[in-house]
Amino acid sequence: MPPDIHIPVLPRVRLRRLDEADVASLFTLYSDPEATRYLARPPMTERKHAEEMLAKIKAGYADGTSLQLAIERHSDGAFLGVCLLFNIVERSRRAEIGYILAPQHWAKGYMGEALPALVDHAFGTLALNRLEADVDARNAASARVLARLGFRQEGLLRERWIVHGEATDSAIYGLLRKDRERA
Repeated sequence: MPPDIHIPVLPRVRLRRLDEADVASLFTLYSDPEATRYLARPPMTERKHAEEMLAKIKAGYADGTSLQLAIERHSDGAFLGVCLLFNIVERSRRAEIGYILAPQHWAKGYMGEALPALVDHAFGTLALNRLEADVDARNAASARVLARLGFRQEGLLRERWIVHGEATDSAIYGLLRKDRERA
């Protein structure tokens, strides 16, 4: 079992593990074509897809290969989105970071509050040395979020994914613990 989540209280949101009560919210989020526009998989079409996703999330908690967290607003408990560490490689002390926010919550600073806490958890509690992000090169908003966190674009993989039938490039970003400590 991975270490407990020790993320400080944030001003407007909290990060928490996902559970069965989140299946409907996961389905709503991942079935939204606008929210999933830049994901390499199609939007969900059936609730069972969210149930299967939750089973994989729980398996990741159990074996320590991923940590997917709900982003929840303090004021009303609204499910805003998800942020995650995945492909955690303990031996190399690295992981990939991902995130998705429901469109009605875009441009309100929620991800800018949640992700620094997740990054701090990755470099602190999990003692990781490196975080990576694979972003659709067309997703300028995601690139800005990563830049604010101190990530650097390290490469471009041409036509890496087929997204909604279209070959797209991946911008690869990296953040080292020592870079975060200097910031």
